[in-house]
Amino acid sequence: MNRWKYFIGGVKNMKTRGTIAPTSKYTSKKMLKNIEFDKADFIVELGAGDGSITEHILDQMHPDSKLLSFEIDSSLCRVIQEKIQDPRLHVINDSAEHIEDYLSKFSVSKVDCVVSGIPFVMLPEELGDKILALSKGILKPEGRFIQFHYSTIPKKRYERIFDEVDIKLEVRNLPPAFVFICK
Repeated sequence: MNRWKYFIGGVKNMKTRGTIAPTSKYTSKKMLKNIEFDKADFIVELGAGDGSITEHILDQMHPDSKLLSFEIDSSLCRVIQEKIQDPRLHVINDSAEHIEDYLSKFSVSKVDCVVSGIPFVMLPEELGDKILALSKGILKPEGRFIQFHYSTIPKKRYERIFDEVDIKLEVRNLPPAFVFICK
């Protein structure tokens, strides 16, 4: 998907996309450096967008791992499915609030990591908190929830749900991004 189409789609669907530009490779790399890919068997991605982070995850995953990527926008799901042909990837066109239903189809209850680009600040608070609590609930004890935002304002929300929250700034993103690493 070219940047102009992404921009137009972002303007039209700001509540579900939360941005007008794809995530930069720098933000993706900063997010993913917090994952132990050699030990990760199952990773979940929330708000996969156009697959810009998805591609970076797949590049680092080992051959037997699985990636379950949720995206609520059906046009973006089609973009991902057209541009990424990888049997480890399973694209789900549904809300992340149904994550447990899909994990059960894979006979999985706990995952190594949840990587998220969901624009939580655009969601109703109750729905956002539900998705965050579900994400925490499916993580293995050493697992991590990794999210990016364009502000540090949501930090208190994550601190209510997770035991530990660390934030890293990535200025080479449009706009600059804050990577939240939650344990």
